[in-house]
Amino acid sequence: MSFLIRILSTAVALWITTLVVPGIEVTGGSPARNALTLVIVAVIFGLVNAVLKPIIKSVGCLFYVLTLGLFALVVNALLFLLTDWIASLFDLPFRISGFWAAFWGAIVVAIVGWVISLVVPDPGD
Repeated sequence: MSFLIRILSTAVALWITTLVVPGIEVTGGSPARNALTLVIVAVIFGLVNAVLKPIIKSVGCLFYVLTLGLFALVVNALLFLLTDWIASLFDLPFRISGFWAAFWGAIVVAIVGWVISLVVPDPGD
């Protein structure tokens, strides 16, 4: 149940990001297809973050310290772009137009996800 809540909250955060950040869009044609696309992209985004982010944090620890954590913003943007690339391999109608869209999109997804986690408690906690 906890996994499903996380995926749905990430999908909602992605949806809000497509509304707020220019350059990030879902072009599924119908609301049902857009919702399914956002759920699948949320799963991809979660897997990318779960697998790669700890490795990048370990390897790039010095960069995190030297930049006082600002390097994390660049890493999050690049992971978001990787999510877009993986989604394109599956022909999902989810597009990010470039680095800056991914940069701001990753920030919006993080903030909206955090707000949702405050409102909707995780049963696993």
